[in-house]
Amino acid sequence: MITEKLLTDEENYKKSIAEAAKILNNGGIVAIPTETVYGLAASAYDEKAIKKVFDAKGRPQDNPLIVHISSIDMLNEVACDIPDTALKCARKFWPGPFTMVLHKTGKTAECVSAGLDTVAVRMPGNKIAIDIINESGIPLAAPSANVSGSPSPTVPAHVQADLDGKIDAIVFGGECDIGVESTVVSFCCNPPRLLRPGGITAEQLRETVPELTVDKAVLSEPEKNQRVESPGMKYKHYAPKTDSYLVEGSAEKFAELVNADESCAAICFAEDSEKIHTQKIVYGNCNDEKTLAHAVFSALRRVDSLGCGKAYIHAPSKEGIGLAVYNRLLRACAFKVIKL
Repeated sequence: MITEKLLTDEENYKKSIAEAAKILNNGGIVAIPTETVYGLAASAYDEKAIKKVFDAKGRPQDNPLIVHISSIDMLNEVACDIPDTALKCARKFWPGPFTMVLHKTGKTAECVSAGLDTVAVRMPGNKIAIDIINESGIPLAAPSANVSGSPSPTVPAHVQADLDGKIDAIVFGGECDIGVESTVVSFCCNPPRLLRPGGITAEQLRETVPELTVDKAVLSEPEKNQRVESPGMKYKHYAPKTDSYLVEGSAEKFAELVNADESCAAICFAEDSEKIHTQKIVYGNCNDEKTLAHAVFSALRRVDSLGCGKAYIHAPSKEGIGLAVYNRLLRACAFKVIKL
C-alpha cells in the first residue's frame, strides 16, 4: 500500500480535506492531526475499516477507541442517556482535549467499544480534524496513529516512521499543540470518574464536577484480565525500546544517579541539564508541565537513537497537567519507579 500524503497548506487545504473524507467514506483509514496527538481515523460505523485500524497498529482488540465528533447533534447519534453534568462539561471543554465515556446508542461498530456497553466520545480542538469530520459527515473512531505500545505521534514524521505503507493517507497538519492524549472521564458511574488524565486537568474538571473521583489505575497498574473502560489504562504504553525507569527525587539526587552510570541516558528537565554529564534529552521545564506534555513523546522516541542500555526519566509533579505526563511515563517505564 502506498500512503498518500495530504498537505494542508493554503494551496492544498480544501483538496486534502475532501480527499481524506472520500477515503474515510470508502472504508479507508487516514492519519489526521488533532490538538493532542495524531489519530488514525476510520468511520465509527464501519466494522471492516476499524479492523484495519487495529491491524495497522497491532492494537489489542479489548482496548476501546475514542469516537471523534464535530457537534452536539453528532454526540446524540453515538451516545444516549447523557447526564446534565456531562453536557455541562461538553459545553465548557469542547472542542478540546476532553473525552466522555457514556452509554452508547448501538450505532457505532461493536469493536469501537471493545464489547462494552459504553462509548468514549470527544470533539477535537483542531480545525483540520473538525473539517474532515464535517466533510465526511460521519463520526470517526481514532486511536493514536502509531504502532501499539510505542510513543504517541505528535508530528507527521512519527506517523510515517510507524505506519507508512500500512495506511491509506496521512494528513499533514504540523506539530500537535498539547502533546498528550485527551482527558477521559466516565459519566456512567456515580460519582463521575477520571480514567485518564490529559490536557484538561482534574482541578479544572472539579470546578464543574466537584464530586469527581480519580481511578486508581491512573497511578498504578490495573489487575490482570481487568476490562478497561478507556484507552491508555491497561497495557504498557508509549514505550521506547530502551529499558526505561521513572525516577522521583531532587535534581541533585537525579544527577548523582545518572552520572554514576556511563551506560545510561537521561531524560531530564532543563533545570537538571548542567548537572548531568551523561547523554541526555531535555524535555521541558520542571515548573511548566505544559512544556513537558508538549515534548514528552518526542523525547521517548529520540532516546532509542542514543544507543544506551537504559534510560532514567526525571518524574514530573503529579499536579495539573503534570499528572498526565506522569501517567504516560509510568506506562512507558512499565511501572518501574525509582524513589530517591
